[in-house]
Amino acid sequence: MHPDVLHPLDLDSPLHTVTPQWHSLPISRVAGKPIHLKIEALQPVGSFKIRGIGRLCQKAVAAGAKQFVSSSGGNAGVAAAYAGHQLGIKTTVYVFAGVPETAKLRMQEFGAEVVMAGPTWAEAHAMASELAEKQGAFYIHPFDHPDLWAGHSTLVDEVVASGYRPDLVVVAVGGGGLLTGLLDGLDRHGLSKTKVLAVETFGTESLHAALKAGQPVTLPRINSVAKTLGAARVCDAAFERAQRHAVESLVVTDEQALRACRQFALDHRLLVEPSAGAALSAVYEGLGAVAQARDALGVVCGGVGIALQGDIFAYAPRLPDL
Repeated sequence: MHPDVLHPLDLDSPLHTVTPQWHSLPISRVAGKPIHLKIEALQPVGSFKIRGIGRLCQKAVAAGAKQFVSSSGGNAGVAAAYAGHQLGIKTTVYVFAGVPETAKLRMQEFGAEVVMAGPTWAEAHAMASELAEKQGAFYIHPFDHPDLWAGHSTLVDEVVASGYRPDLVVVAVGGGGLLTGLLDGLDRHGLSKTKVLAVETFGTESLHAALKAGQPVTLPRINSVAKTLGAARVCDAAFERAQRHAVESLVVTDEQALRACRQFALDHRLLVEPSAGAALSAVYEGLGAVAQARDALGVVCGGVGIALQGDIFAYAPRLPDL
């Protein structure tokens, strides 16, 4: 079959893969303790998003969906486009200003129609929701749906199946879908006392603001290079679970996230987005709960909004020489 021909898969076969789990010797040496990494950057779409979006889309097709519509800052749209390609479903993704060209190209390569919306994800979400309702399409929310959380929780299943039991999990937070799935997975395996360090960048810290205010709040603007963390309001489920689980909120600078991206590329030969760099900065620098942990797991969420130009790592915006 020609590689560009759409072909439905067995709906019982996950669209995500089991990702590697590494004991990072370079980071462990810096941290002074064992640091393991769950490498979601090696998913077929380059990020963890396919775990939840793949599950959501497969269930939608089983229920009769004939068209997908999504909104995205990059990674969710790529995952939606990939799921649509694999399942033979027409897919439209609404994106907004600042979404990396590399991400939009990946969506188009998987056959999705990419539509530019307004300056933020909120406008893209509103336009996509309206189109889905008008055309009777299935709307793929990038982070707020129970099937998404269930899909993301499979990351914990894999960690537990490996026999590894960290006392801390470090994860980046945008809209909160991954955090919600992670906490649900820990609870399901009787690991509700495992501490979680939730990392955001200044300018995207919607979870941090919610925990400080005691309720979900909407940030007035998104101002960070970590565009894929740019949900102005964390989902209610993530806030609710963070209230009853051992979750510590940490906010880092763009400079810290970018520096971690570069060091991770040097240490492990993988390019990741600043969103992943936010979590990596915590383990590299021993920030927050990492300082007291005995053995920590960092989730390398990945990201497709990156490129390589000669021997210079180019992000959006370009990575400075740190």
